[in-house]
Parts: sequence; structure tokens; C-alpha cells
Amino acid sequence: MTQIIKLIIIHDVNAIDVFQEWLDDYLNFEHTPKKNIFWLDTIDYLCKRFDNPQDFAPCIHVAGSKGKGSVSRMISCILEEAGYNVGLYTSPHITDFRERICTPTGFFSEEIYEKTVKELIPNIDSIIPENLPAERPLTWFELVTLYAFLCFRNANVDWSVYEVGLGGRLDATNVIRPKICCITPIELEHTEFLGDTLEKIAAEKGGIIKNCTPVIFAKQQNESVNIVLSEKAITRHAPYYFVDDLIKNISCDFDSADKKMSVHFESEIFNRPIETKMQLLGKMQAQNAAMAIITVKKVLPNLDEAVIERGLAKAKLPGRFEILENVKNYAGIPSLILDGAHTLNSIKLTIETLNSLFGNKKVSLLFACAADKDVKDISLLFCNRFEHVYVTRPGERKESNLEEEIQAFKNAQINFTAHADYKMMIQKALEESAANGNILLVTGSFYLVSEVKEFLKL
Repeated sequence: MTQIIKLIIIHDVNAIDVFQEWLDDYLNFEHTPKKNIFWLDTIDYLCKRFDNPQDFAPCIHVAGSKGKGSVSRMISCILEEAGYNVGLYTSPHITDFRERICTPTGFFSEEIYEKTVKELIPNIDSIIPENLPAERPLTWFELVTLYAFLCFRNANVDWSVYEVGLGGRLDATNVIRPKICCITPIELEHTEFLGDTLEKIAAEKGGIIKNCTPVIFAKQQNESVNIVLSEKAITRHAPYYFVDDLIKNISCDFDSADKKMSVHFESEIFNRPIETKMQLLGKMQAQNAAMAIITVKKVLPNLDEAVIERGLAKAKLPGRFEILENVKNYAGIPSLILDGAHTLNSIKLTIETLNSLFGNKKVSLLFACAADKDVKDISLLFCNRFEHVYVTRPGERKESNLEEEIQAFKNAQINFTAHADYKMMIQKALEESAANGNILLVTGSFYLVSEVKEFLKL
């Protein structure tokens, strides 16, 4: 019995805390990006060591640049509403590690997480390093993915939904054998690791397409990306469908009173139009919902439309245009909006949603982003909209370049306040927004959203 397991048993220490501390010894790409650490033979080796938990239940695989977390959540909520026990694997988490490995609407019991920690850690610790494929060290994400596989098996799930971590072809999740795959809109992102063109990135994300396995494609910004994806499907003999070809009418309307979005979908694959009110907001979320409902209908063709509507209605995600009101100690802020958007297109959609819900009301902005983001073009989106702008770092866990942020905002001729002390800037943005009665939008990074939530909790 390892010392870590003894801690849990003898000292009644929380298993998830123990697991996270144990994970700290392994390379974490989310915090420290590094080239040439992606392969599948290691996770395949680990899965075989645990009797292939990834094959325990039927599953769905979701890749893409934007919206894959939302699509995964919507799909899982619909499956849960249909009466299934569902496991959901997404990243990153905002405040609680269990957000990565959970049910569609909450967490598994502590017994599941603890049982899995006790199962995983001793087995991994007993591995002889020379026996690992190419003697490569294990990585943080491989171990977290394995932990998800084991949790879902221990929870006896009926279905599991997996969001790709990075790319697709060599992502640790790509050892699963899904019933159907989804690829959401593709943007230029992580170009150092996935390729410097949309087509190269599409090829990487298209790597999740399996032989003879259906795949749903979102509308892409370039026809060349559609070609790359469809050709990949054709070579794998995989039936493929574009969302826009299957759903002829998508409409959405914001309700500023209840902060929800009415959606309407029409398609020949449904017996009637799908209509419901969603907690996830924005035109992009309507597109995500269209992908989710098509995906579920393809694997469960007899599912009642009312179940789909209820599933969409209960889907929500922290840090995706999350609106907080009556914020403790900052009652002067009418609404605090937390959105982890971090690409040019996603932030553009965030501002569109902001304007649709709040019109010309006074808004302040707290912004930070990772070092690899297109801050030069992103900053231009903020011109002439915000009363006050606060620029900082997204916390300690993500590499950032504040000097580049500052220069971008200067070039955009935006008046702003900047400081590397993100905790101080969070407090300043909250206090001044409350004093001025401004709405406060926090965006640019999920890590910044996480830090704001942590600050408010404290």
C-alpha cells in the first residue's frame, strides 16, 4: 500500500486532493506547453494494464476549436434526460477538478472518485519505467484521461461523452471507440503544435474519425476545411453529415428578463420542430445545440423530441457567458459576466451576445489571455464599447505576455489600466464597477475566470 493511499484511509484526506497532489509530479501541458509529448501508445499501454476501461460503455467523441465543451455538455444532458447514467469528460475545470469528470448535471459520489484513486495510483506507481513505450515518462493529461475511464467504469455509466483535450489525432482520448464523432468549428489555435493553417489543424482534429463511424461536422469558415474533413471521412468509410445540410432553420432570441435564449430548429430528421429555452447563451450556442441534437438523434433515432428539448434546457456550463447577479460585497454591479472565450471569433461572439442582452448599458472589461493568443486583433474588438478596461495576466498557471497585451491595447487606442498583479486588478475591476454601477465582463481566458471565482469565494 502506497503512502498516498494510507493518507486517504488513515487520515481521512479527500481523495481528489490527494490525486491532484500526486499528479503534480507529471508534465502538465495545460500549464507548460511542450512539443513532442503527444502519442497514443502510452495511453493504450495504460488502458490495457487496467483491462481497457475506455471500452466499458458506448461513447461519443467531440473535437474542434470552439464549442466542443458546450456540445459535449448538451449531448450528455440529453442522454441523461433520456434516463441514462452518463459520464462526461471535459477540460479545463474552473474551480473544482471534478468538473472534468462528472455527470451532466453534477458530480459522482465521493466513493466513486476515492475508489478510482485507490485503484489507479498503486498500479501506476508500480510501473517499471523501462516497460513504458519508448521509456517515455507519463504525462498529466494521460493520467487524468485514464482516471476518467476508470471513474466511468466504477460508476457503471450507460454512456460516456469525451471532449478532446488538444487536437484529436494524438490526443489521449483518441483510444476510445465511439458510436459517433463530432467536429465543431475550427480556428487557428495552438499552431505550434497542430499546424499553421486551418487545413493542417483540420487534419489533426479529423484524426478522431474512426472507420465506418458516423461523424457530424459543424459549418466551417473555409470551404477548404470542409474538404479536408470530408475527405478524411471518405478515406475511413465514415458516413458524414454537415449540420447545415440537416437543419434548414435555426433561430434564437434572447430574453433579457430571465437571461435565457429561446431556440427553434427545423429538420426532416425530427418529427416536429425543436423548441426550448436554453441557459447557454449566444448564437454560437444555438449552432452548438444544433450539432448536439443531430448527434443524439443519429445514435438514438427513436428518442422523443420532448426529451431533447428538456435536455437542452438544463444544460449549463461555468465560464460560458455565465451571468452572476447580486455578487456578495459588490452589489453595485448589475451583472458580472464570466466568459472564457479566448479566440478572435469566440470573443467576437461574446460581445455580440453582450450587446444582444444588455444593449447600450454601461459595461467594464477585465481582460487577460495566454501568451499564444492573437491579442493584437482581439484588442480591436473592444474599441468604443467599454467604460473602463482592466488588463492583466490570467493567473500563475498559464504562460502569458502582459507586455504584448499592453502594446496591443495601446495600438488599438483603447484607454486602459494594466498591472501584472492579477489579484489586485480583479479587486480593482470589481470595486470600480460596483462604484460606477457598471456591468463587468471578464473574458480572454478560462484561467482568469477561475481566478475571479476564487477571489469571490475568498
